[in-house]
Amino acid sequence: MKFSLVLLLILLPAWAQAIEVGERVASWTLLDQFDQAYTLNDQAQVLLVARSMDAAKQVDAALQGQPKGYLEARHAVFVADIQRMPRLIAKLFAVPAMQAYNYRVMLDRDARIAPRYPAAVDKVLWLQLNKGTLVAQREYSTATELRQALEQVKL
Repeated sequence: MKFSLVLLLILLPAWAQAIEVGERVASWTLLDQFDQAYTLNDQAQVLLVARSMDAAKQVDAALQGQPKGYLEARHAVFVADIQRMPRLIAKLFAVPAMQAYNYRVMLDRDARIAPRYPAAVDKVLWLQLNKGTLVAQREYSTATELRQALEQVKL
């Protein structure tokens, strides 16, 4: 019984933070791979969240061959949760490799943002926003599905 109570108390904050359709998404600020700040605002229409390296690779594969500014034209923002990556590896290898991408990656280095949006770790979470309010939520498990969804976004 005590174990169940402790588990409930541990998981309660995670449930409390989960955002539901119809709720306003709280604004946040993260640095991208170039240490440039980005603040989520009402212009964002799509928020992509990758909580693992596999999910981030799906986003990268979906964006291969797309021109610079592809996500921005679709008012899409990509957040990568890299808190599990050792800081030294991130600093010396991963982030410099991301600087070759032709799209911005908002880096959630301390898991401050990604946990607000619970989803399967191996899938890309797609949050559809309208003036800062969550209107739909989907998950993509393949780069092909994600690419097709991005192609459907109205410019």
